[in-house]
Amino acid sequence: MNRPLDTADVVVVGSGIVGLGAAYAAVRRGLRVIVVDRTDAPVGATIRNFGHLCIGAQGGEARRYAGASRELWLRLATDAGFWLRESGTLVAARHDDEIAVLEAAALDGGIRMLDAAEMLRRAPLRAEGLVGGAHIESDLQTDPRTAASAIVRYLAGQGVEFRFRTAVTTVGVGRVDTTRGPISCRSVVVAVNHDIDQLLPDVAERHGIVRCALDMMRAAVSFRHPLSAPLLTGWSLVRYGRFAGGPEATALRERLHTERPDLAVLDLNQMYTQLPDGTLIIGDSHATSAAPAPFQPEAAFAAFLAEAEALFDAPAPRVIERWQGVYAKGAQEFLIDREDDGVLVLAATTGIGMTCGLGLAEQNLTAAFGWAAMEGTS
Repeated sequence: MNRPLDTADVVVVGSGIVGLGAAYAAVRRGLRVIVVDRTDAPVGATIRNFGHLCIGAQGGEARRYAGASRELWLRLATDAGFWLRESGTLVAARHDDEIAVLEAAALDGGIRMLDAAEMLRRAPLRAEGLVGGAHIESDLQTDPRTAASAIVRYLAGQGVEFRFRTAVTTVGVGRVDTTRGPISCRSVVVAVNHDIDQLLPDVAERHGIVRCALDMMRAAVSFRHPLSAPLLTGWSLVRYGRFAGGPEATALRERLHTERPDLAVLDLNQMYTQLPDGTLIIGDSHATSAAPAPFQPEAAFAAFLAEAEALFDAPAPRVIERWQGVYAKGAQEFLIDREDDGVLVLAATTGIGMTCGLGLAEQNLTAAFGWAAMEGTS
């Protein structure tokens, strides 16, 4: 007996933050939306991150998407009822060249320089070696483990249909084939991040998409007072677009790599976020491969803990969890591909999906499908 053909206005493949952003954009316009995912909940990069929405550290196209995402995060947190704080981000500077990078970026606004005394009031740092820092004012923080599931529940309540534990086999003009039958639709959005090479290998090859694997951990800590915001370091300044492109960052990168080649080989981003339960997320390293090995060298975790002990005026952290994150990586910051068959493929390809994903989806669906822009998302 043949099943009747299911229909939707928009089918979204993938329930990570970009896919959820696509579903949110479509359902707010009164469209029938089906989200298909082979897992039973968001379990990928969307939940394996710091929960740091690094709005003010982006440059170029990422800065535009991040700005749009910020408004969408604030709206979703209210509507879906998950924890989000307008914390900004602290940057601890332990060398004059880090101050130089921050001062250059601060000329563009939205970054307030802090002296060492103010940094110590805002974060439980060791005073030795601390020369100052900055506060990136527009950044947000959430708990990725609870935010994604809350967004799914909210969207389901708005009429979005989620078909979990269902794999997509092919996508094409007006049709998505799945392991639970075909779906007829007007538009298709593919947002499967690093698994794009499994569903659309030609797209992955055309954009040079591989995988970036990172090591992370969560630890119990005994701080004299909580972190008032996510905390970045000099290693972060040579990664994010707003800081990394100038001559000041070039000098900083050369010093860091010369002084600590062991950390450079890990491609370290030494940063920290403290969750509402008081535990601290610590990380992270980066290793690129088409198919990263699942084995995590202890050297990375040992380095994380040693650097945390050197930075914080507190007893050694006690590790609770370790995990491997994986995200799509490409030559550009984003994969945006409109196939000849009308399929829109989206991914953040530099590890800034939580920061930019909602805006990436909103703005590209609006452009691709001829929708009117909605207030607060332009």
